[in-house]
Amino acid sequence: MKLGIIGLGKMGLNLAINCQRQGHEVIGTDISAACLSAAASEQLTTTASLKQLIDALPERKIVWVMVPNGQPLTDVLTQLESLLKLGDIVIDGGNSNFKDSQLRGKRFAKKGIDFFDIGTSGGTSGANHGACLMIGGDQTVFKEIEPLIQAISLEDGYLYTGEIGSGHFLKMVHNGIEYGMMQAIAEGFEVLEQGPFDYNLEDVARVWNHGSVVRSWLMELAEEAFKEDAKLANIKGIMNSSGEAKWTLETALDYQIPTPVIALSLIMRYRSLYDDTFTGKVVAALRNGFGGHAVEKHND
Repeated sequence: MKLGIIGLGKMGLNLAINCQRQGHEVIGTDISAACLSAAASEQLTTTASLKQLIDALPERKIVWVMVPNGQPLTDVLTQLESLLKLGDIVIDGGNSNFKDSQLRGKRFAKKGIDFFDIGTSGGTSGANHGACLMIGGDQTVFKEIEPLIQAISLEDGYLYTGEIGSGHFLKMVHNGIEYGMMQAIAEGFEVLEQGPFDYNLEDVARVWNHGSVVRSWLMELAEEAFKEDAKLANIKGIMNSSGEAKWTLETALDYQIPTPVIALSLIMRYRSLYDDTFTGKVVAALRNGFGGHAVEKHND
C-alpha cells in the first residue's frame, strides 16, 4: 500500500519508518527542513510541499496526518480539502478533540472524501515498533485500510471504534486515565523521597515492576529515569498538558460523571507551572520517557 504521511516529527517519523519496515511505500513531507533531513537519513522518500506529496500518490490517495493539534492541523486539513478528490482517504492520527473530528468528517464527506480519526498510543517507540490504535470512521472503508493498520500495530493493538469521532474520544479518555496514573506514581515516589528511609528509587521502581500490582510501562520508565538521575535533580518539575485530560474532564462534566482523580491530576499539572516539585519531576521524566516530550532542566 502506498501512502503519504504529513508531519515527520517524533511520532510521524517513527510511524513512517514502521510503515516502510512493514513493506508499505511511504512518501512524507514536513515544513521543517530538519524533519525532512531526518526522514531522508532513514531512507524515506520526501517531498518539499504538501501538493508535491499529493501529486506523487496514486489514485485513491491515502494521506495520514501527524501534525500538532490547533492551527497547524487546521491549515493542513484545509489544504487537503482542496487537493483531494472523491474516494480519497484522510487519516488524522494526532490528538484532536473528538468534536472537531466529527465536524471535519462532515466537511470531507461533502466532497466524497473518507475521513478517519485515529487515536494513537504507545509513544514514539510504539509508533516505530507497534502502535496501539483506536479508529473511528466508515466501517466498510476501514476494511480497505485494515491491512495497513494491522501491520503497524501490536498484536491485538488496534480497535475499530465506530463512527467518526469515536477514535479520538477513546484516546481522549485514555489520556485522562494516563494523567491519573502518572500522578499517583509521582505522588508515591515523592512520599518515598521525602520520607524517613533512604530508598534507592531506581531499585524501588524495578522491584515494583516485577510481580507487583502496580507494575507497568510507566514504572519501567520511572526506573530508567531514576537510573539516569537518581534524584531527578536536573529536571524541573514542570508538567505541561496537551489538552486531552481537560477535554476528558469537560466531557465528564457535560454528562455529570464524577472524575475526581483525572480532575486533580489536571490541576496538579497547572500547579507545577509555579513551583518545582518532586512529583512534577517524576511526571516530567515519565512524559519524556514514553513520548519524547521535552523537559526543562535546571542547567538550560
